[in-house]
Amino acid sequence: MTDMITITGGEFTPGAPPDQLDWLQTEGQAFPPEWFADEAAAHAVVLPDYRIDRFPVTVAQFREFVRDTGYRTDAERNGYGLVYTERYWAELEGACWSAPAGPGVDPDERDDHPVVHISWPDAAAYASWAGKRLPTEVEWEFAARGRTGRLWPWGDTWDRTRANTAEFHAGELTSLEQWKGWWQGLHAKGGPVPQTTPVGAFPRGASPSGCQDLAGNVYEWTSSTASSYGGGQECDPTIRSVMGRYRAIRGGSWMNFRYQVRCTERMYGDPDGWSNFALGFRCAMDG
Repeated sequence: MTDMITITGGEFTPGAPPDQLDWLQTEGQAFPPEWFADEAAAHAVVLPDYRIDRFPVTVAQFREFVRDTGYRTDAERNGYGLVYTERYWAELEGACWSAPAGPGVDPDERDDHPVVHISWPDAAAYASWAGKRLPTEVEWEFAARGRTGRLWPWGDTWDRTRANTAEFHAGELTSLEQWKGWWQGLHAKGGPVPQTTPVGAFPRGASPSGCQDLAGNVYEWTSSTASSYGGGQECDPTIRSVMGRYRAIRGGSWMNFRYQVRCTERMYGDPDGWSNFALGFRCAMDG
């Protein structure tokens, strides 16, 4: 069995308190308050004990599953994977978990990197095969920050050396134009190669529970359907439109700025076969 951490449950209020949401608006990031309103904390929940993977599922682990079952991912069945090209997202022929930037493009061995191009059904199938399940959104967040309201798994002070984000690779980024310049330079040299790192490469970014890679590296699927915490704030219409349909995704990825890898940041994905080259998962179990 892969390395798992036992989380002692208890009462926990998921989401960001008002002072965190106010802080975001002082930071110069590009999004209005409505974009983060789905994070507004509302009610406490009580979590039982559970277990969660210390690291995201790796390429090597997913390969073992494929060899044992003959499973084909949604990207393989579709014949393409979603990648970010020089300027925008595109469907790249042949891109999948075993060739994340397309056939013959990846320059190095990636067995210890988190697997990507994983849809929600792909992740659920692996978890079932492993005798596990996907974590709920609340379980994921509790493992990331514990009972306190910390911004990132290690605390409230940003440190780009503690997580695999765009700022780890490019230095401090304060605008989308800076991000585009960084990515376009990389793309020109090697194509749309995911900038993932081996799992556990940032031990100083571990959460209070001891989990790693909960900020950055890859986005992670959860089992939870998108829903409002009921914090009373008006959400962006784009976010409202996915409630009750999409699945919650957590953690941010190697593509993202510091604000998108916070413990309470919420993203959502279509569970009907959608995946991309920055999206993976980890598993959980009942305690």
